[in-house]
Amino acid sequence: MSASRSTGPHASASSAAGQDLILTNARVVTAEHVLPKGTVVITGGRIDTVDDVPTGVAGALDLEGDYLLPGLVEMHTDHMEKHFMPRPGVLWPSPLAAVIAHDAQIAAAGITTVFDAICCGQYSDGSMRRQMLADQIAAVKHAAVSDLMRVDHVLHLRCEVSDACVVEIFEPYRADPLVRLVSLMDHTPGQRQWNDLTKLRQFDSDRNMSDAEFDRMIAERIADQQRYAQAHRRQVLEMIAQRDDIVLATHDDTTEAHVDEAVAEGATISEFPTTFTAAARAHRAGMKTIMGAPNVVRGGSHSGNVSALDLAHGGILDGLSSDYVPASLLQAAFHLSDTLDMQLPPAVAMVSANVADMVGLPDRGRIAPGLKADLVRVRRVDGVPLPAEVWRDGRRVC
Repeated sequence: MSASRSTGPHASASSAAGQDLILTNARVVTAEHVLPKGTVVITGGRIDTVDDVPTGVAGALDLEGDYLLPGLVEMHTDHMEKHFMPRPGVLWPSPLAAVIAHDAQIAAAGITTVFDAICCGQYSDGSMRRQMLADQIAAVKHAAVSDLMRVDHVLHLRCEVSDACVVEIFEPYRADPLVRLVSLMDHTPGQRQWNDLTKLRQFDSDRNMSDAEFDRMIAERIADQQRYAQAHRRQVLEMIAQRDDIVLATHDDTTEAHVDEAVAEGATISEFPTTFTAAARAHRAGMKTIMGAPNVVRGGSHSGNVSALDLAHGGILDGLSSDYVPASLLQAAFHLSDTLDMQLPPAVAMVSANVADMVGLPDRGRIAPGLKADLVRVRRVDGVPLPAEVWRDGRRVC
């Protein structure tokens, strides 16, 4: 069952002379099958052929029966912020060092394309968060131009519409070609992600607020929402209206009304819907749903919202994001296959092809001829899937 023109399992060394890399004896996970002893030939950074038989060509890399997956595609991780602000109120002095450390951890998780999700909004960190945003974007560009990155980086700007400064923070980047995804968020307490205030109290426990301070914070956030949210939502939409290359997402849809509003605004992705009702509505409306991979691995939401496994079981989950744990993306794909009535190819698609398609990157996310040779070798140890080697454009990066 060759997926393309084939050099065959016994191709001569001369026929492989122009090939950069041959990976063989692998459980190759294609869009439809797992080839138990497959071979992938890479030429010029692209996948040339995919075969279901091993090859004896000299120089071929024997993967010893490990899995070979397409490189994972991550559309929403705020993990980079952890490197820039490793502790509350502490900005790391070298933005370049921070972004390179983030890049290395992303690559080590098997992710070859990452949308770095950067927050547009000040919250309680004031001007530090604004400075961090500028530093992150500048450092990503510097590292990319200097060819220091292991993986492909694109920007996802998360616009907190209830924040007083979101429009002025977002405005300088409205035309930036590196910005390819924008999401509209509203983390006002008492709705969406933080419908359960006890979960918010637990989440903010490290801030050591008294009950009175916590109540005051909630009141201030609600007042900000009433003052800013709708106007800022409209302004952000106006700023990206001329950008055909920007994908629009909404965040933490909870009700059918939230989804209907998102559809009317042109959003095509519902990120982390908090209820089954909202996810089902989004699916019926043609939106794609993204849930957190940590939700899958942990067996539930840390905010007390709907389980990603329930959405997957109901057939209304389209993709996963590692969110705050890069390693969770790969673990979640195998967990879906292990625990649900789901074959490995569609489970892997939730962290690769499905996500690539919804963010407008059809040249990756699958092991198929002509696509980018972004690949990850996976070995299961005690049942845990672990990245062993990672290639981007046919070049080993980890």
